[in-house]
Amino acid sequence: MKNILLFITLLSVSFLHAQSFSGNGDQKVQIGANFQDNATSIFASYDYGLGENFSIGVASSYALGINNTYIDKAFADRFDISARFNANIGNVINIDDAFDLYPGLHLGLKNFGTHLGARYFFSDGFGVFTELNVPLAKYDTGDLDPSEKLHNQFTVNAGIVFNL
Repeated sequence: MKNILLFITLLSVSFLHAQSFSGNGDQKVQIGANFQDNATSIFASYDYGLGENFSIGVASSYALGINNTYIDKAFADRFDISARFNANIGNVINIDDAFDLYPGLHLGLKNFGTHLGARYFFSDGFGVFTELNVPLAKYDTGDLDPSEKLHNQFTVNAGIVFNL
């Protein structure tokens, strides 16, 4: 599974092209898949620009493809939502006008964590994205069972992004 996630991440990054973040008032919606051990989820996020290189937003995932051998099917185990902060630095590193790199922090139902994302737009309104997510502080610090690890471990998001 980890080799598949690494391959998807490298493939996504190599083909990613995102329209540069336009600053205050910029709005982006992302829809895609979330890949993690024992589950595959649907993922959606919304980001709103508050400054030249700063955005806030919300992200959510719901696990659909679950390894039923290890994981309870409860809604609370499958669902996660988080508030997020992004430092949109595409214009700082100046790789391409259509490219945005955004490290950030998120605070969700399962943990406090960090993410690193990249977007590339093929047109003014449509592009692709990928994100790597790592929990920094888990709310439950004991041994987690597989259902408690959902959305509480290293994950990869990939999909499409739209400018609003």
